[in-house]
Amino acid sequence: MKEEFMKFALQIAYENIENKNGGPFGAVVVQDNKVVGKGTNVVTTTNDPSAHAEISAIRDACKNLNDYQLTNCEIYTSCEPCPMCLGAIYWARPKAVYYFNTREEAAKIGFDDQYIYDQIALNAEERNLYMRQMNINSNKLPFQLWEMTTDKVEY
Repeated sequence: MKEEFMKFALQIAYENIENKNGGPFGAVVVQDNKVVGKGTNVVTTTNDPSAHAEISAIRDACKNLNDYQLTNCEIYTSCEPCPMCLGAIYWARPKAVYYFNTREEAAKIGFDDQYIYDQIALNAEERNLYMRQMNINSNKLPFQLWEMTTDKVEY
């Protein structure tokens, strides 16, 4: 059964290229041997740099399941997830991820994420992207309000 879900992820990736909707990536979210979410890379057609296949599939599955976590789900994706997608996957908490192409294979066709992996490993002040903590005086501190909120939904 797992092979069929991977074939489906590859099929929608292939169709995404044929339809000129974006890059060669497709992903499906499966729960109890049923596809509950699917997505393709639509970065260039939506002008959204976060519109990768895995994130699109996670958004679709969460909407369809009416839940922000995918704890009883598996993700099948046409390629090893990039750092952004990997972060989203960890937040979604699926039980497994299966991928077809490796990140090295993706790099060979122009989708090289190694720079991002390398930058993430650095301390914030060492990264090439200027990133500094900024402290200001404010009466409205969201973290303090969150900490005091008793009816919050923790995730």
